[in-house]
Amino acid sequence: MTQRILIVDDDAQIIRLIRSYLEEAGFSVLTADDGDTALHAIRQDRPDLVVLDIMLPGMDGLELTRTLRGDKHLSAIPILLLTARVDDADRILGLELGADDYLTKPFNPREVVARVRAILRRVGREPEPAHIMESGPLRMDMDRHVLAVGGSPVELTPAEYSILQALMEYPNRAFTRAELIEKAFGFAYDGLERTLDSHVKNLRKKVETDPAQPRLIETVFGVGYRLREDGS
Repeated sequence: MTQRILIVDDDAQIIRLIRSYLEEAGFSVLTADDGDTALHAIRQDRPDLVVLDIMLPGMDGLELTRTLRGDKHLSAIPILLLTARVDDADRILGLELGADDYLTKPFNPREVVARVRAILRRVGREPEPAHIMESGPLRMDMDRHVLAVGGSPVELTPAEYSILQALMEYPNRAFTRAELIEKAFGFAYDGLERTLDSHVKNLRKKVETDPAQPRLIETVFGVGYRLREDGS
């Protein structure tokens, strides 16, 4: 799920700048230009993190931080404070009130993105990117080393897994047997080609609807094998 970041600042140019960088980084962005509007948005939308300017009309950033940390339903939402003040007192007070980090204006918008990601990792709100490959009904989770076919888990031997992973990394590419062996196992050896055919035969039994007429792992006559990306 895309994480939502609320930017609270009364400077429209700063909001546009931060928003563009956060959206480019894959975040969904909400905005508010004063503390009262921000508090309403936080209560309604529950963002994953708030980028909060201290100097705001009405309820300022420090008061909003105090309000959030005093609300049991909102107290866990991370806060990155922005301040144009050079006085350390505001930054120290903000951290004492419960802000997670702060940046001093002017700032590099890339650093805002980096700080947002660091805070989310620290509080456990940023999910680790999953290393997933999908092709037709095949879904391979490379972190967990598991395969699902049409949503159902399928057990593969290590050799079968390596062969299928190599094919899924290059869908629709025709591999010679020697190329597929080298890609899957990291070395080339002519004597493994018959063994490869045996692994592919067993692999088809596990992933094909009809192993006798394979639609996923195709034999390319005179060449070797390929994985059809649109196979089903």
